Amino acid sequence: MYLRRFSVTDFRSWPEAELELDTGVTVLVGPNGVGKTNLVEGMGYLASLGSHRVASDAPLIRRGAEQALVRGEVHHQGRKLGVELEINNGRPNRARVNRSPVARPRDVLGILRTVLFAPEDLALVRGDPGERRRFLDELLVARFPRYAGVRSDYDRVLKQRSALLKSARGGLRGGSRSRSSDPDAPDDLATLEVWDGHLARNGAALLAGRRELVVALGPYAAESFAEIAPSSDPISLDYRSSIGTATVAEMPAGVDEIEARLLEQLATVRKQEVERGVCLVGPHRDELELALGEGPAKGYASHGESWAFALALRLASYRLLRADDVEPVLVLDDVFAELDSARRRALATMVAQAEQVLVTAAVPEDVPPELDGTRFVVGEGRVDRDAARPSS
Repeated sequence: MYLRRFSVTDFRSWPEAELELDTGVTVLVGPNGVGKTNLVEGMGYLASLGSHRVASDAPLIRRGAEQALVRGEVHHQGRKLGVELEINNGRPNRARVNRSPVARPRDVLGILRTVLFAPEDLALVRGDPGERRRFLDELLVARFPRYAGVRSDYDRVLKQRSALLKSARGGLRGGSRSRSSDPDAPDDLATLEVWDGHLARNGAALLAGRRELVVALGPYAAESFAEIAPSSDPISLDYRSSIGTATVAEMPAGVDEIEARLLEQLATVRKQEVERGVCLVGPHRDELELALGEGPAKGYASHGESWAFALALRLASYRLLRADDVEPVLVLDDVFAELDSARRRALATMVAQAEQVLVTAAVPEDVPPELDGTRFVVGEGRVDRDAARPSS
């Protein structure tokens, strides 16, 4: 899989930009602040409908514009597809494939797959559990786009159930148990039981996917870390769930069994949930546990080891997707400046043979010689192919 053409309009700092890309290695070189990361952020958005830098779409639209456009021409196994995403301010986003509208933007998921390495990846190791849950879910959607709907449905149910818990909590504090001032209004706690079933059903589907993903990803992560940091202790991945399991091996494999466990846990913590007004059980409370040797990576790994761990997670993602017979586009956004020379060489050697690699760097010296390829020079409002260097 590779991205042949890519363009943006009113995306981040770019009024317009267009690149014609090659297979192999492509390097975008330019000073900090000229928009290199904005371009690769757009490529990531084309693949995932999300940004690795911000949680909402609003910052992606150039200041003063009403919408942003991101377009790409994707080649895979002899097939060519054009994808266009319209990011709107205050209105639903829209998507087109080969210029024809699709029903929902998420219908384009899977056409382009990317694995993006960025300085923000350090949060995978040092950040809060939400960073690691997001990593798992985004990779799950990249492998199996149907999980985008599962995530959306779970988030919707969680939001509704959380609102009911807050309402029930307010009723208890007001001395009226959980009933509103309207005698014909439904009891919040009775309604909550209905949403328990929705949360358990959707949460079970998401948990089953995460369980399978952690089992599949673990060996690739351990292998990748050993190649990047051979002198460090080995790493491992595990999954601790709010359904009462401390390891991925303890988790049930079947969706029905996970659903039953979720319902049991919801019943167990019902009193605490109502008292606190928050949902205490479900995938949103779980943790992807990262271990370095015998201890947790967070708080114990050095800065270099934390970086190596984060890189190993991204490399493992790439290798897992490639094992699924869909080699993703690799994007390395200004990561080499953060690495020592040994880790630079190790990472560059591992990714150099990918079908397409896109690298950004502030100065040419930051790019390892193993990743020498087509070069674009990025300046204020311009991105130009370096005519002095041959295409790959």
